[in-house]
Amino acid sequence: MDPECSRLLPALCAVLADPRQPVADDTCLEKLLDWFTAVTEAGSSLLLLQENPCLVELLFHVLKSQDLSSRILSFSLRLAGIFAAQEDCFQYLQQGELLPMLFGEVGPLGGAAWTAPAVRSGWIQGLRTLAQHPSALHFLAACGAVDTIFSLQGDPSLFVASAAGQLLVHILDLVMRGPAEGRRSPQACDWPACAQKIVGHIEDSLCSTDIPQVTQALSVLTTAFGHCHGLWTQGLWVRLSPLVARLLEKDPVPASHSLVDLLLSVARSAPSSDRDLWETLAQTLSHLSPTQAGPLALGILKLQDCPQVLRTQAFGILLQPLACVLEAAAQAPGPPGLLEGAAADSMMVDTLLSSKSACVGLLCCALAHLGLLQPLPQRPSPWPQAPLLGAAVTILRLCSGSAAPTSDVGGRLCAILVGCGRVQRAALDFLGALSQGTGPQELVTQVFSVLLEYLVSPESSSMVLKKAFQATLRWLLSSPKTPGCCDLDPHTQLFLRELLPVLQKRLCSPCWEVRDSVLEFLTQMTRHCGGQAGFRQALLASEVPELTKQLLRDPESYVRASAVTATGQLSSWGLCATPAIPECPGAQQESLLVELLHILSTDSEGFPRRAVMQVFTEWLRDGHADVAEDAERFVAGVLQAASRDLDWEVRAQGLELALVFLEQLLGQRGSHCPYAVALPETAPPGVLDQALQVLCRVQLFEFAFRALFDCDRPVAQKSCDLLLFLRAKAAPCGSSQEAGDSPNVASVEATLQRWQAGEQGQPLGYLEPGAVVALLRSIDLEGLRDTLAESSDHVEKSPQSLLQDMLAAVGVLGENEADCY
Repeated sequence: MDPECSRLLPALCAVLADPRQPVADDTCLEKLLDWFTAVTEAGSSLLLLQENPCLVELLFHVLKSQDLSSRILSFSLRLAGIFAAQEDCFQYLQQGELLPMLFGEVGPLGGAAWTAPAVRSGWIQGLRTLAQHPSALHFLAACGAVDTIFSLQGDPSLFVASAAGQLLVHILDLVMRGPAEGRRSPQACDWPACAQKIVGHIEDSLCSTDIPQVTQALSVLTTAFGHCHGLWTQGLWVRLSPLVARLLEKDPVPASHSLVDLLLSVARSAPSSDRDLWETLAQTLSHLSPTQAGPLALGILKLQDCPQVLRTQAFGILLQPLACVLEAAAQAPGPPGLLEGAAADSMMVDTLLSSKSACVGLLCCALAHLGLLQPLPQRPSPWPQAPLLGAAVTILRLCSGSAAPTSDVGGRLCAILVGCGRVQRAALDFLGALSQGTGPQELVTQVFSVLLEYLVSPESSSMVLKKAFQATLRWLLSSPKTPGCCDLDPHTQLFLRELLPVLQKRLCSPCWEVRDSVLEFLTQMTRHCGGQAGFRQALLASEVPELTKQLLRDPESYVRASAVTATGQLSSWGLCATPAIPECPGAQQESLLVELLHILSTDSEGFPRRAVMQVFTEWLRDGHADVAEDAERFVAGVLQAASRDLDWEVRAQGLELALVFLEQLLGQRGSHCPYAVALPETAPPGVLDQALQVLCRVQLFEFAFRALFDCDRPVAQKSCDLLLFLRAKAAPCGSSQEAGDSPNVASVEATLQRWQAGEQGQPLGYLEPGAVVALLRSIDLEGLRDTLAESSDHVEKSPQSLLQDMLAAVGVLGENEADCY
């Protein structure tokens, strides 16, 4: 321990033990515990207590005081556990009977302080920390701690109850490590007494008629099988599995969610040859209600090694709700085996029709589970793509009211689901996930038809529309291309021609969320399909580009930002609105550039300005025609606006744009990674001189050097990376113009020092290339980068600072002695 910390400890312990002093806040106490943990992990706890007896005195004083706060008492219990985790220190504390007084009946356990959840939690955490060696196990048995832990499993505080269950598992694992080592699984008669006691308590709980008690036992077992990997866990399951299976005989099955968690936890670690476990899982699927069985079925299908029969049963459970929907809504009897193994049964139909909440919950869970399963490599094969597409389309039509079921069940389902936004969103998500597969053209046509129906419908909420646009995008991007070319197939082009009038209408929606969703969809479509003739022709024949441009002046900032991104993408592909002056084809594009610069300079919200910077960076990187005409003038104007912006993300993006420009000047394409191990190669002197002159003319260095001392760390880091990259390019050849021939470097360095001190009023003015190279060599950029990489509180995080702050808070330290922050 640091000598200065040892000097401060007695005063701090006196403050903590004095009930008249204001209690330190929880954050300081947690940091103090973290520090003691680090100290004991690095050295001897016994030596620490011998060199700092005030720590033991604090623990004794806590036992005598009746007025201490519950937080200090909890802190002391946890502190004692940290020291006692080392066996020699445990024996040292036992000699003074300190541990029994802290954790036994005579301590807080039997006093009024026990009513505070913080004290009970501290007691559990202290025991959890000290239970690391055989001596601790004997202590737990002698002081009756295990019985107290049993009772705390039902504590009204969920945090205390959860911690008690985790402590039981930790003790069981510690007890069983020895007997199980080197053996397949110890028999019940070989288990130590402490383990027998814990397992006996779990057995009693599993047989209880009290559901909370059953839940506690199942939770403990789930934690044990999830976190303990000793061979003894196999013996534990052999002993307890009959009692777990007996829960299935009850109606309803108690604690079904906890039971599912336990079975899946066991299955993930069990050998594939464990037939009894697979039979238990199959029985559980049969006994649980449709809603309860879904998570178990999904978990089984995610297992790597699982019998095919069980996988088929689990998949059938997930498919049953959709099979019911298909059967209920069918105009005529469908082909046999439409969803093989998932024939609709009366129990499923009764669940769907029992209430709206039950129907909605079951369908949403089934759709979500199947959507999660779809992309997995271990999904069932063959995958029933066509029936699932049909079921998703049918559910969406039932929700919109466009389905016309003839059966009584179908009519009742339609009445329950019509207008249900939750099911609509789930079905649209699932439909989007199914776009990764293929299906008959007839069904794909139905998919596009129902998507268009939702995009057109005035009844679709903004969230449903957002989901519909996302699903539409996924289906459009997965559509097959015309053989022999990269264009969209005729069916997709027909859909696009029907979709664009809908986009025009939605871009004029009074709801800003709808306008925003349309713009996001348009941006993604243009990014992926901007070069395809069919998409270009359909888009240019519509009013969508012009309406998009008009939304640059939308009253909602989110919409303006999305409009900036969309117009930027359209312009990149030459898809902006038709020029207003036919004889001047560049007039419209130039006006867009001017308008985006105006937004960057004047918009009151940060989102649109950030979007403009991202668009400009993409334009520069991709060689946009209007930027390429006069890249130097473009970069100068953008950097001038970005350098004055109050939003740090705009300034950081300005530095990204500057880096792209620098790479292009040096003849390097592709983004430079500042974290690359190898330094970039140096540039030829002639190329470097020309590049530096251009960078000086656009005043990039004025921006970069000022950003080096920016109050927002990400900006300063980005500037540092940029200048390091340039310096590596300039070394070792440097510039042909020596620093001595350039303006006074010393005066520039003095200006930079004033900037660093916060006086950023004076500009650098025009810099010659030689001065830039000299500055790059004189500034300690590596040291600055290391400083910026440190956390903002790296000084204040020191233990000495923490102790000083805690003492200063109660006036123990004199003026200026504390390192307060």
